[in-house]
Amino acid sequence: MNRSLKRMLGRRELVDFPAFALGGVEAKVDTGAYTSAIHCTNIHIETEGQPRPVLVVNLLDPGHEGADGRPLTFTQFELRDIRSSNGEVQERYVIRTVVQLYGEEFEVDFSLSDRSDMKYPVLLGRSLLRQGRFVVDVAKRNLSYKSLARAAARRTKS
Repeated sequence: MNRSLKRMLGRRELVDFPAFALGGVEAKVDTGAYTSAIHCTNIHIETEGQPRPVLVVNLLDPGHEGADGRPLTFTQFELRDIRSSNGEVQERYVIRTVVQLYGEEFEVDFSLSDRSDMKYPVLLGRSLLRQGRFVVDVAKRNLSYKSLARAAARRTKS
């Protein structure tokens, strides 16, 4: 793909997380946020019987399709100060994982936070937008998934 071309995202997108076997997760595109975020609960560090600390989380809510409630563990993570939408600085764990848009994989940092009071479990920030050379049309939704569906329909007609 020509990396100089910009692709469009809508204000909301459906994204896939192949490492977590999760597809079609609703995400809000937020040009005001630098770091992307994903909803997690029960976020804690375990050290007992471990050669180094392990971050343990429950990703998404148990009712979310594909989220089976089992805890996920991460040995690679960091603790960062993240400024929330209300301007408050919070210390949050950050992991690096792959998110798929337009059938392409992007390795992105995600801060882990309880977003249960938010409408969307995932927030896509500017670092991903820059990496994927995306522009945002706030009047549109789910452009990545719609593009993949059109491409699949064209393949089946051929």
